[in-house]
Amino acid sequence: MEEQTVAEIAQHYSAMLDSVALIDAGQPDGESDADWADCLSRNKEHLVIMLAKDFWTDEDLKSSIAASK
Repeated sequence: MEEQTVAEIAQHYSAMLDSVALIDAGQPDGESDADWADCLSRNKEHLVIMLAKDFWTDEDLKSSIAASK
């Protein structure tokens, strides 16, 4: 099990929610399709990596799971 402080877990969770918000917001005006595809890929990969961590306690991960697909 990875040892994480409560503050570190909260920071990881916040970063995941940032990725979810970015994905849910959709492609910004003026961003190329290629750049948006890259952005989506990086943020979804971030979610996949973080969801695999074993330090989660009672955080609601439903939106992160949905956005990672």
